[in-house]
Amino acid sequence: MAPRKKNAARLGAHLVFVDESGFLLIPSVRRTWAPVGQTPLLRHWQRHDRLSVISGLAVSPRRQRLGLYFHLHDDNLHAADTCAFLRTLLRHLRGHVIVLWDGGKIHKGPLLRALCAAFPRLHLERFPPYAPELNPDEGVWTLAKGKLANGRPDDREVLRAHLLVTLLGIRQSPRLLRGCITQSDLPPFLR
Repeated sequence: MAPRKKNAARLGAHLVFVDESGFLLIPSVRRTWAPVGQTPLLRHWQRHDRLSVISGLAVSPRRQRLGLYFHLHDDNLHAADTCAFLRTLLRHLRGHVIVLWDGGKIHKGPLLRALCAAFPRLHLERFPPYAPELNPDEGVWTLAKGKLANGRPDDREVLRAHLLVTLLGIRQSPRLLRGCITQSDLPPFLR
């Protein structure tokens, strides 16, 4: 595997920082405004429906342009969902693609080994254990959950609509995407 990595680095490769997150119907509560002496109340259904999202923050090899790719799912993510997301990345990104992610269970197994064998331009690398501060994609989740905070979606479809608008807004903002890179503890070569 080492010769492939050297070739990928020599030719220039897209770096894609990948992570997953869940969004619940129960609102996340953040600091907000209220009249003096009145505690704000958020009324919501006590439902534990959720959406799972996998995303990748991509950095192009030459101009360091940034892109955000994501898939939404109604259920918990599995290795097959991860493979489908990686295939989407490969369709959109030319040349070698180096994916950096954590050591989660859905990032391992025979499906991913088969995908790497079928697409030699795909390279999978892991962050050190317990190091979310290295992954800029964590910043995407911070932004998205901050924008959705104190909201009260009535059902999963309303949550999906709000989440799509939020993620598309983040995708269209080079400033926000660059902020995700610079807030991480990555070495400064990407800043």
